[in-house]
Amino acid sequence: MSISSYSNQTALGSLKMVESDQLHRRHPKWIKAKLPAGPNYQHLKLLMKDLNLNTVCEEAQCPNIGECWNDRTATFMILGDVCTRRCMYCAVKKGKPGQVDTDEPYRLGQAVRNLELNHVVITSVNRDDLADGGASIFAECIKSCQKQRPFCTIEVLIPDLQGDWRALAKIVSAKPNVLNHNMETVSRLYKRCRPRSIYQRSLDLLVQAKKLDPDLLTKTGLMVGLGETFDELRKAIMDIRETQCDILTIGQYLPPSKKHLNLRRYYTPDEFNQLEEEAINLGFAHVEAGPMVRSSYHARRHIPPVS
Repeated sequence: MSISSYSNQTALGSLKMVESDQLHRRHPKWIKAKLPAGPNYQHLKLLMKDLNLNTVCEEAQCPNIGECWNDRTATFMILGDVCTRRCMYCAVKKGKPGQVDTDEPYRLGQAVRNLELNHVVITSVNRDDLADGGASIFAECIKSCQKQRPFCTIEVLIPDLQGDWRALAKIVSAKPNVLNHNMETVSRLYKRCRPRSIYQRSLDLLVQAKKLDPDLLTKTGLMVGLGETFDELRKAIMDIRETQCDILTIGQYLPPSKKHLNLRRYYTPDEFNQLEEEAINLGFAHVEAGPMVRSSYHARRHIPPVS
């Protein structure tokens, strides 16, 4: 059965809307994360500080930081910690970024080597102030990791580069193993959630990446609970699959603070399981769906190791 076979009334079983004021009182029992602790967590935290590196794990207040860091897995955030866009669901700082740190690729490679990572995820803030959106630094980071840790697989989670496909080509030509660009939400909610992003442009980026390198694994992610209807969610998943995207993640939106967009509803674990099954039936090679899933969660499981 494909996702399109569901009707509005039977979509993912009986969906019960929860009032937004109730949502802030207490999370349901399936929304939980381990407290960050343990020797690997502390070692990674100290290393990031010593090498002056940022991680989206910390900046975006990811609830899985304890689990991932104890597993010696981290998502590095390059090009500073200040974003030029003001997405209404994101905890990363907004404003005017500082100067580009041209030594950052080398230090990132050092961290990957010192941690003996087998898989690394590299992401960034949006840098609309830069001519290529930071694509050159992405490419240098990929090359540095390849040089200092040759058998480490590399995933990049990139911004939309304002639709500059020449900038995209710089990243693709550096040969990451996975190129990820998150759709985040359905088309109707873009103006409210992602006011400087364009739904079709994000889809086009996934298409262009495959044109530049047909063997490149492409990936994207969606959040649920922002007020989308099931029909809209179904349409987004089908739109993504039409780009020949290989990997899809679907997770529960949780507001970082009261200043961010309100949570409109929780999806249950059974609903996430059904979404995962139906997305796989549409042809995705791998789908990771669950309440605590984030874009880089279990990322190294999505691809085979380099031999």
